[in-house]
Amino acid sequence: MQLTKMSSIFNLIIETHYNGAMRWVYLSPHLDDAALSAGGLLYDKNLAGEQVEILTIVCGYPPQGELTPLAQLLHAQWKTGTAEETIRLRRDEDAHAAGLLGVKSHYLDLPDCIYRRGPDGEALYQNIFVEPHPFESDLPSHLAQKINGHLQPEDRVICQLALGGHVDHILVRRAAEQLLHPLWYVADLPYHFKQPGELERQVAGMNLVLHPVSDPGFQAWIRAILAYSSQLSSLFEETDEIEPQVRGYCVRWGGFPVWKPV
Repeated sequence: MQLTKMSSIFNLIIETHYNGAMRWVYLSPHLDDAALSAGGLLYDKNLAGEQVEILTIVCGYPPQGELTPLAQLLHAQWKTGTAEETIRLRRDEDAHAAGLLGVKSHYLDLPDCIYRRGPDGEALYQNIFVEPHPFESDLPSHLAQKINGHLQPEDRVICQLALGGHVDHILVRRAAEQLLHPLWYVADLPYHFKQPGELERQVAGMNLVLHPVSDPGFQAWIRAILAYSSQLSSLFEETDEIEPQVRGYCVRWGGFPVWKPV
């Protein structure tokens, strides 16, 4: 894929490959976020012989009971049934996508924000694009402890910037920033496409690392996104727009961009 580099204010580093015991561990807020935001990167790293794993944070089975109003709305849009059936379906989609990318996938047990309730039984969230509820103020520390239990000392961690303000993305970023591991950031796709101006503010002062995207990596990326068929109606107006939007993102940057704090 022919790519031209966008001029930018960021310090540019050309990526090198790492070998040995080190793994790249991608902290995916939900079951589709790794493939959506970095499928080509993960595929190419695996192809280069590097160890790559996805750790999905917010994909647990919620307690049995009536769905929250927000969950009812989204289940209707996704055309899925109970919460258990929906999570099982989404994990099946994720296993297929991970296979397409050639990477391992692991799960933590926190339910999606659309299912979570407070101690009084009331739904914590009626909107996904909000700041975390005060009841969950300690959740990032709790998540960081669980993530640390999965990590090895040599691991490098990839985290999303939480562009668009999805509450679960915010919580995962806050947890990642409590880890004692080198941390690399990627943009949240497709949220970045809908709010492009937020990215520059979020990465100001960071180093930009460009990863060249191979043609097989790009095609695997698109196939992996399409594997999440239950979610596509919530993420894109038309599936035909996925490939040109993702390709345009890489062309704009001259490769796949990753940001490293100074």
